[in-house]
Amino acid sequence: MAAGLVRFALRRTVKDVKHVEAVRPRRASGLVREVYRQLERDFGMLAPPIALHSPSPPVLAAAWLVLRESLVAAGVSSRADREVVAAAVSAANACPYCVEVHAMAVGALGDPATAAALEAGTPGEIADPDARELAEWARGAGPLPPGVPAEAAAEFTAVATTFHYLNRMVAVFLGDSPLPDQVPASARGTAKAVLGHFLRPGQAPPAGQALELLPATSVDGPDWAVPGSTLADAFARARVAVEAAGERVLPPRVRDLVRRELKAWDGLPPGLGRSWTDGPVAELPPAERPAARLALLVAKAAYQVDDDLVVAVRRDRADDRGLIELVSWAAHAAAEELGSRLSLRPRGEDASRERG
Repeated sequence: MAAGLVRFALRRTVKDVKHVEAVRPRRASGLVREVYRQLERDFGMLAPPIALHSPSPPVLAAAWLVLRESLVAAGVSSRADREVVAAAVSAANACPYCVEVHAMAVGALGDPATAAALEAGTPGEIADPDARELAEWARGAGPLPPGVPAEAAAEFTAVATTFHYLNRMVAVFLGDSPLPDQVPASARGTAKAVLGHFLRPGQAPPAGQALELLPATSVDGPDWAVPGSTLADAFARARVAVEAAGERVLPPRVRDLVRRELKAWDGLPPGLGRSWTDGPVAELPPAERPAARLALLVAKAAYQVDDDLVVAVRRDRADDRGLIELVSWAAHAAAEELGSRLSLRPRGEDASRERG
């Protein structure tokens, strides 16, 4: 009974997505319906961080494709280790929603102490040394544990890249908790336990089953992916879909500006105010500045996006699809940049010497 109620409540949370109207499950058709079907089958629930993309079906498919193939599908690394990466990246990005979800998953997979440290934002207190080093690597504070094989390193980098993306989308379109607001405080502990049950995976589904959602491409996968692998293919297909979306809604000058700013960014929070965006956007025509400001904030400080800025952008982009595609492109550009930096961190004995 409790499980059914929580599943029903989670399906209803798509109506709580901010700024856009996500497609309700009963109204889904075509590509949206197929993504929703796979999402509930393989992830266990209609996860709002994916469903929020539904106004743009190709971007929805891209978001699910990279999440499924990086976190959910069978690989050489364990789901528990990948969940540690997801939670640690989310903590570094100050995304309480994703921290709560993926720390719960770590706990459901049998490590409540690690889950508690991740949810508290204290990865240095994780008792297991491998999990601790993995969490520190994921948040950009150290190398991978020694001896991690190349295939596992690619999987961890895929998860980190995916959550650099999803954290930014969640910051703009969702609240601070995966539990619906209507769940009373007295029942939240029970609800979290039931949600953790859904997040506890059974046998991992085979890799590659979501590739058919997007067309094949000759574009290369990211540098950190093993050439010819499912991950390389998945991230290449997703990249093509998101880039096409960005081209539809953002002028070339804006996209070039965001990429240039990301290349020069040290990855640290730019500050409490938003005045840091004034200089970069000043070089653009006035009509392009609201969209550029939103894209820069999504890329570097998504927590600073507020309703007024979204309203300003929607004066020119009134449709939900356009807003999703703008934010998705900026989040994806940041995730690609940050993921590539993680993959270049030293490993093994050389890393141990650097830390010493």
